[in-house]
Amino acid sequence: MPKKNLDYIINNIRTLRERDYLSQEYMAAKLEIGQNAYSKIELGKTKITVERLYGIANALGVDVLELLKDEIAPEQKTA
Repeated sequence: MPKKNLDYIINNIRTLRERDYLSQEYMAAKLEIGQNAYSKIELGKTKITVERLYGIANALGVDVLELLKDEIAPEQKTA
């Protein structure tokens, strides 16, 4: 996956997490990984598997396609 596409995904994950006031610790617990490992996902220091991407979408309460969008506005609230 080209870095630009990965950057969009990472930015969308962070934007959705922060918009819903979720901590990295919360996300890590939902994914059953350590907070440090989750932080590396948001920093782009670790590869995101398809399985992990679905887990992140589930933890955020969104469809996985939401994470693949070019950009998500911070003020949009998910249902």
